[in-house]
Amino acid sequence: MTNQIRPQKGFQTRVLSCPADIAIVGGAAGAGKTFALLMESGRNIDVKGYDGVIFRRTSKQVRAPGGLWDASEKLFNQLGGTPAELRWRFSAGSTISFHHLEHEKNKYDWQGTEIPFIGFDELTHFTEGQFWYLVSRNRSTTGIKPYVRATTNPDASSWVRKLIDWWIGSDGLPIDERGGVLRWFIRVENKLVWGDSAEELTSKYPDSIPKSLTFIPGKLDDNEILNTVDPSYRANLMALPHVERMRLLGGNWNVMPSAGMYFKSHWFKETSELPKMKRVVRCWDRAATEWKDGDPGDPDWTVGLKLGEGIDGKYYIIDIVRERYSYGKVEELIKTVAQRDGREVTVKGFQDPGQAGKGEAERFITQLAGFHVTVEKINTNKETAAKPLSSQCEHGNVLLYSLCANKDDFYFEMENFPKASHDDIVDAASGAFNYLTQDAAGTFTPPKEGRRISTISSINKKTEAW
Repeated sequence: MTNQIRPQKGFQTRVLSCPADIAIVGGAAGAGKTFALLMESGRNIDVKGYDGVIFRRTSKQVRAPGGLWDASEKLFNQLGGTPAELRWRFSAGSTISFHHLEHEKNKYDWQGTEIPFIGFDELTHFTEGQFWYLVSRNRSTTGIKPYVRATTNPDASSWVRKLIDWWIGSDGLPIDERGGVLRWFIRVENKLVWGDSAEELTSKYPDSIPKSLTFIPGKLDDNEILNTVDPSYRANLMALPHVERMRLLGGNWNVMPSAGMYFKSHWFKETSELPKMKRVVRCWDRAATEWKDGDPGDPDWTVGLKLGEGIDGKYYIIDIVRERYSYGKVEELIKTVAQRDGREVTVKGFQDPGQAGKGEAERFITQLAGFHVTVEKINTNKETAAKPLSSQCEHGNVLLYSLCANKDDFYFEMENFPKASHDDIVDAASGAFNYLTQDAAGTFTPPKEGRRISTISSINKKTEAW
């Protein structure tokens, strides 16, 4: 490496001086793990025949702005590399290339290959089968000892958590004195058997060839350059919802979504007065089950939650409709409530996947002719959809109107999400909030001839209290 390119002291230095066959590095966000991975891949570019391959789960992740490929340009241009189609070629005849393993079957694209250096960026995104199959391709006839490096962020539900368990304490945080310590393993009857040395394993299994593995933890404080150039990055991590903040800022490998980790009752302040509103939306999470007291079962609720963005910059939960009606009665309810709310209130619904969902969405729009209607296609899980709202609630930016109906149900569902038996109020609240903050331009289906749907500009003209 040139004098201008060197690892930062601490985490990056430990990564680049690690002798392990397999090293998993990182944990918290912002530690500098991706750049360490790139530097490690360039260690042997002066060796003819050297080929390094770095994987991300999808090609889109490789090409994302500020992502892996962009970061490689900052490094490999200085090392004399020539870029072409996600591959760098160097004067010695060596290469470093970037590939994806989007589907499980893509691992077999590498059957019969010889890869002296294999890198995985964000290991928890890959399957266990993909990882171990590619490890079997880690071999070399160039005189270079083959090795594997992988970056990662914490994910308690990932197979990676089990793999690095020895390096993680009962609190989910890395054990400092074990960071970078090598352990050795062999596979016996499809299970990993661990030892503190290669000799310990070969004494028990004479025909085995142990490999070494370690975990090197890193945190934001290790990246002096990032903290200097972009001190606001820490604030971005601190603004994350609790679960993601514990993972990405705290580097915790145990934290998982559970009751009270997305919403807490004391985050919501009640107010008896509403300010003027910039915009208001009522989001519907629809169900279609008629139910009366005494009936068996516990079906979902139809919920219509009304949320406003105040001129003070805060968000106000104004009203919650919650009923268990049949399909026909649900349609009547939605139209009746829309008429009561007035045309200045946007009406939002969700579109389930598939043709049936498309048909329901079209019917939803048709029955609300004369109102501004938007429909969101469901393409993410409930927890992900709730994160933006969770973050603002934690910081006191979401208030509850004291005269709002169904307040008790609201508090119960929000605090017990995602473990409660019902999350209809959460879905409606998340959908309303995401519309006001992310989809302000509207995504409604264009009206058929003869139907009138008001535009978003007509909503912005009216700012009286709701």
